[in-house]
Amino acid sequence: MKTADAVVIGAGVSGSSIAFRLAQQGLKVVIVDKNGPGSGASGSCDKAIFMQSKRPGLHMELAMASRRMYDTLEAELEQSVEFESDGGMVVIETPRHMEFMKDFIEKQRKAGISVSLIDGDAARAAQPFLAPHILGASFSPDDADVNPLALNAAFFRAAKRHGAVHLTHSEVIAVNTERGKVTSVETTRGSISTGLVINAAGPYAKSVGALSNIDIPVQPRRGTILISESIPKKVTGCLLDAQYIASKHLRSDNDDAPPYGVGLSLGQTVSGNLLIGGSREFAGFDKRPNQDVIATIAAHAARIAPELAKTRIIRTMTGFRPYTGDGLPIIDRAAEVDGYIIAAGHEGDGLALAPLTGQLVVDLIKGSGPTHHFLSGLRVDRFAGSKQDAPAATPGTTANPATEVHVPA
Repeated sequence: MKTADAVVIGAGVSGSSIAFRLAQQGLKVVIVDKNGPGSGASGSCDKAIFMQSKRPGLHMELAMASRRMYDTLEAELEQSVEFESDGGMVVIETPRHMEFMKDFIEKQRKAGISVSLIDGDAARAAQPFLAPHILGASFSPDDADVNPLALNAAFFRAAKRHGAVHLTHSEVIAVNTERGKVTSVETTRGSISTGLVINAAGPYAKSVGALSNIDIPVQPRRGTILISESIPKKVTGCLLDAQYIASKHLRSDNDDAPPYGVGLSLGQTVSGNLLIGGSREFAGFDKRPNQDVIATIAAHAARIAPELAKTRIIRTMTGFRPYTGDGLPIIDRAAEVDGYIIAAGHEGDGLALAPLTGQLVVDLIKGSGPTHHFLSGLRVDRFAGSKQDAPAATPGTTANPATEVHVPA
């Protein structure tokens, strides 16, 4: 039997960040994953670290604290993660979206984000591929990009340099307890004696929690991204549209919601591939390609950026965002089992919050530290008494829980 001070379940960007920070503290860490780093949500997402898309309040405060950590992260991890601070834009198509974005921008400014509203001509000057009907855009120099696979690998390798042991292609099948306290973790590759478990299994956190009779209110929210052939540099920074912002944060009648929750996200990798997203659906863990979703994403993107209609798509990727319902992750001790920590539910903000997540877990364990003041808003009991089951989606629509709002087009 292996022994460890802590076992981290999940080798995605959050789990690897946690393993790195714990190992930095001198703990003997084992990180377990049924596949390996980048095989889940961290390997099926875009590359944006978007500050503008965050809701003012705790959501924004977390993102800003994590964004500051990115400035020195590559030096700390001793590896390039292709971090680029070129800013980001949210393009606006309709008068109704313009009114929504004016209000949204004002709230973002009050929250401390540097963001400005520019007209359509200025937006096209910055991103020449934008369509003539684009009315304007918000721009923030605080937005950035990162390679999610490189980031995940860098945290994973840095954890190993600090002594963490990696147990990949190994599934957790039980978390054993005595008198209500964690004593060991059973995996398909053997047992690990430990008194501390961190469930960082992303969209699978709920099923991992069920092994210990812990109810973790996280559901998978499916998203699809189109990947183009490599082309010359076209996109500067990262780009969203107002519909994406609305689909992420707001709520209205489903009749007004876009099909499959589609909103534009657009970025370009260092190798020249375009990442064109994206959708938001509740469909369990069904990962089968949906041609209608793919066609809807493509049509929406080509309307905003007509040149994309001539760009060849070489593949698509579909993944599952770990959704909690209020846009915030859960980072908390489980009340049911002593020595069990939940660190999941980042939805589409895993990249933005990755540097901070590991520090939050360290401060939770220590009971103090630079991020400890955030933790009261990330407790699991904030969902007590609420129904967290995601409604079933119907063809051509996105099933929106009561906490979701969409501004009509």
